Formats: sequence, C-alpha cells, structure tokens
Amino acid sequence: MIAEAGAFALILALALSIAQVALSVAGRIRRSAPLAGAGEGAALGAFLAVAVAFAALMHAFVISDFSVANVAQNSHSAKPLLYRVAGTWGSHEGSMLLWCLALTGFGAAVAGLGRDLPRGLRAVTVATQGLLGAVFLAYTVFASNPLTRLLTPPVEGRSLNPLLQDPALAVHPPFLYAGYVGMSVVFSLAVAALVEGRIDAAWSRWVRPWALAAWSLLTVGITLGAFWAYYELGWGGWWFWDPVENASFMPWLIATALLHSAVVTEKRGALTGWTVFLALAAFTFSMLGAFLVRSGVLTSVHAFAVDPTRGVLLLIILGVTAGLGFTLFAWRAPNLTQGGMFAPISRESALVMNNILLAAATATVLLGTLYPLIREAMTGEAISVGPPYFSLTFTPLMVALLVLLPAGPLLAWKRGDARGVVQRLWVALLIAAGTGLLALALVDPKKVFGILGVALGGWLIAGAIAELVERTRAFRVSAGETWRRLTGLPRGAWGMTFAHLGLGVFVLGAVFETTWKIEAAEALPVGGGLDVGAYHVSLDAVNPVAGPNYDADRGLITVTRKGQPVCKVEPERRTYTTGGQTTSEVGLCYRGASHIYLVLGERRDGGTYLVRAYWNPWASLIFLGPVIMGLGGLISLSDRRLRMGVGRRKEQAA
Repeated sequence: MIAEAGAFALILALALSIAQVALSVAGRIRRSAPLAGAGEGAALGAFLAVAVAFAALMHAFVISDFSVANVAQNSHSAKPLLYRVAGTWGSHEGSMLLWCLALTGFGAAVAGLGRDLPRGLRAVTVATQGLLGAVFLAYTVFASNPLTRLLTPPVEGRSLNPLLQDPALAVHPPFLYAGYVGMSVVFSLAVAALVEGRIDAAWSRWVRPWALAAWSLLTVGITLGAFWAYYELGWGGWWFWDPVENASFMPWLIATALLHSAVVTEKRGALTGWTVFLALAAFTFSMLGAFLVRSGVLTSVHAFAVDPTRGVLLLIILGVTAGLGFTLFAWRAPNLTQGGMFAPISRESALVMNNILLAAATATVLLGTLYPLIREAMTGEAISVGPPYFSLTFTPLMVALLVLLPAGPLLAWKRGDARGVVQRLWVALLIAAGTGLLALALVDPKKVFGILGVALGGWLIAGAIAELVERTRAFRVSAGETWRRLTGLPRGAWGMTFAHLGLGVFVLGAVFETTWKIEAAEALPVGGGLDVGAYHVSLDAVNPVAGPNYDADRGLITVTRKGQPVCKVEPERRTYTTGGQTTSEVGLCYRGASHIYLVLGERRDGGTYLVRAYWNPWASLIFLGPVIMGLGGLISLSDRRLRMGVGRRKEQAA
C-alpha cells in the first residue's frame, strides 16, 4: 500500500502544480492577494506530495519490494543499505522523480522566501515555476512512473549498475540535480521580469542568490562526479570530455557568466538584456543535459539508456519550454533599457569580456558535444570528438579569461585606471613569474606549456590575495586598521576571494597532473614489481575475498622509494554475482597533494596480473580547488546584501 500511496501522491502533486499555475495567474490578473497566496500554498503542497512519493520509492528500495518494477530492475536484496537507498535515484525513473522533488522544492522555496518581491513579479514567478513542475510531473506520471507495480514479481532483482555502487555516486546526483534545477528559479524570474516589464537593479539582486545557490551546488556535484570517475573507473584520469560530463559543465559555465553579468546589471543598470538571456539559457542547458542523459542518444557510464519515445518527449519539453522563454525574450527585448555608458577600461568592460569568453567557451563545448550526434543522425557515420579538440578550442579561451580575471575586481566602475591596476598587481606578477621559474628549475622534464600553466595558477592565487590586500589597504595603514577593515569586509567580498582562490588552486593541480603525470603498466607475478617515477611498486599477494554482493581478487601492493617503505594499498578487481559485471577498485597512496594510483587488472596466463601504476602529482588540488570555490559561494550566500528583499526595502525607502 505504501507504493500505491506514493503513486497517488505523485498524481496529487501534478494536480497541485496545475492549481499553482491557475491560482497564481488568476491572482496576478485580478490583483488578488488571496488567490496569489493560494497559489503559493499549492506550491508548498506540491513539494510535500512529491516528497511523499519519493519517500515511498525509497522505502520500496530499502525493503527490496520487487513487486515495484523500478526496484526489481535496479536493486538486489544483497546490496548494502547505502546503495539500496541510492538506487532510488539510480535509474531513469528514479532520477526523474528526484528532478521533480528538486523542482517543486525550489518552487516552494520561491513561494516561501519571496515575500519581499513585488506582488505581480512574485505571482508570475510562482506560476512559471508551477508550469515547469507540471510539465515534468506529467512526464514522470505518464511516461516514467517509478512506482509501477509488476503483476508477477521476481524473487530477486537485477541490481544497480556496479559502477554506480559507490559512496561518491550516492551523493553526486542530489547535488547535481539541485544545481541543475536551481536554474529553474532563475528562468522563472526571467520570464516574470519579461512579462512584468521589470528588469532593473532590484531584479538582478533577486536573481543573484538563486543563481549563486545553483552554481555552488552544481560545482560540488561536478566535483563529486569527477572524483568518482578518478578513483572508480580505473583509467587514471578525472575528466575525459565525455558528452555527459559536458552536459553538466555547460550550465555551470553559463551560470558563471550570469553571476558576473548580474553584478553589472545591479550596480550600473547595464547588460539587462544579456543578463535575462543568460538566465533563460542556464536552465535551457540544464534541460539539454537531462535530454542527453536520458534520451538514449549517448552511450556512457553516466547515461540512462531508455527507449526513444521518452527521449522524444524530453526533446519536446526542451523545445517548447526554451522556445516559449526565448520567444518572450525576443518580443520584449526591444523595450529593455540599455543602462549607463562605460569606458573601454572599466570594471563593466572587464565583466563583459568575462562573459564573451565564457559564452564562446560554452559554444565550443556545445559544438563538440552535439556535432557527433548530428553527423551520425544525418550520415550514419559515427565519429568522436575528444580531448584534442577541446585542448585547441576551449583551453585558449579559458587562458585568456584567467589572465584577465585578477584585474577585473581592481578596476573602477564606469572608468578605470589600467596603470593603477598594474601597480596594484605588480607583486602578483612577480609571484606568478617566480612560481613559473621555480617550476622550470625544479620540475623535470621541462615543458613550456606546463610551466606557463603553473605561472597562471600562481597568478590567480596571488591576484585574489592582492585584491584582498587592496580592500584592506594592508601595509599602507596600521595593523589595527587593517584588521578592522579585514573583519569588516562583507561576506560577498570574502566569497569572491575564495572562489577566485579556489580556481587558482584547481589550475595548479590540473596543470601539474596533466603535464607531469607518469604511467607504467606490466603483467606481474606475485612478488614482481615495476617502477613508476621515483617509486617502486611490488605485488606482494593476491587473495580472493567475498563482499556482500560480489567476489573479488584483492591485491596487496607495497610502494617503496629508495628502498624505504612508503605505503601499502589493496586494490581490488570485483565480479558482481548478479549480472557478472567486473569493476576495479583503485588503490590510492597519498604523498602530500600527490597520488600514487594503482589498479589491479585481470589474471593472465601463467598466474600474472596486469598492474597499472600512475604518478599523479598534485592531484588533490584538482578536487580541493572546486571545494574552495563552492565554499566561496556558500559564504557569499550568507551575505545579508544578497538576501531577498534588500532591493524592495531600498525601493520603498526611495
């Protein structure tokens, strides 16, 4: 009966989302606060109903109720509890229910936290959010219902894909979906602003916290996915420009551009049309990601292979939703105010250049992702676009952006002083040059692009610190005054510093790992060894072990350097009893920020085992940097200036 209650709650959520649209629209047309308030209540009710449906599905997974088709296809009674819970969103149907949970949750948040929005703008925003919820709930109820019963339940289920049975993958989708769907609020606010004809500094101030929250969640979600790919797939890397990776990266790039563009709209009233366009594009790219992952057009460990009919439905949803939004934009765009003028050398110009480069980078990723699909559909010829394409197109754009980034916050609004900025950044320039020269002196082999990349990472970190020094006037005023200014800095400023600092940390890690990585592979007998960089790897033993739902060969590997023991790791090669799929569990030996990465391969003739070893220098920084960036977003969100209603209070005071 719990599954039936969940199915009923899902249908109830659809009805409440439709009521949310109707009541909010009626409240706006009639200027009726009670009707608009009823629409907001329906938004909360829709979220609670989806939460009940989600809890019912999770209960079915936890107790292994194989009479539910989704559980029978994606779970097994021998699975550990964590992965039975994660199985709730480990399938197409479950992931769509998670999407609906996040979508209605953000709708309820807008209804509850948007009290300081103007009444008309709030009503249209809630109505738009309800319409999005109704569309995706209808798709889930009628095309991808996760609570459908089986007439003849099996004794056991098929289990979840073993590659997805991992702690990082258990929490990766909720963060990623929260980031994806968080863009829906920005989309709804953009539609409401176009309908109401109200796009100004106050509107951009309402947009920023929602965009920042979605950006932060998406940053964490992408990082968790990259870390999972790094230690679970066993190929020694963390990013392969897989189309599904790109599907999550494109909304992140657009959201980054939106955050910077919204600042210009808030402070100077400029770029209003562009900011609205980015707000619409951010959720459009999120929906594109949903289509790519769930349509069956991609073959990937990240993708859900579903029947083409549901893929076509998702494509229709994407086309209609994005089409209506951009049609409204095209209709209203000529009436948008242009805002104040600014000089070519100014903070506005720096942020415009930031947006141009981010938009161009997104376009290159989009082309590299969709071109193989379009070509195959038109000619039947399958091609792949891999890292070489992105290295030639995406990387130069990002390098240009990162070179300019530290200068932007130091430029004045409207008219800046380029010479003054150079004077403020000369220490950062020296630190960047010193970082590059140090790499040139100490790191071998000498690689020009790698050394320049290290200097770029040093430039970003030093530039972020220089901006903080400039704000506090450190070394120019007394220590007490510097401390007073430091503790008095708004949290938004701290958040920006952490975000830029984290980006520099990531660049250092990514450049070092990709440039000076060392790989070695050899079929070893027990007792044999191989060298990787300055380390010697010995295969001491291989023993069979039995897991809760798999059998494995577990290796014991000792790592030494100059005869001295460094660490012992136990990589595994697992074979899952249900389905017979084989996976590798990587052994990681941490050496400061660097990793010795070890993979135990299949058993060969003669009793040998293929052992692959990688020396990944500074690899920890690749994952630490985005964590710092996400922390910066969280700090900025705590800034009272970003809370909803600041603009309204100022407006009322005026």
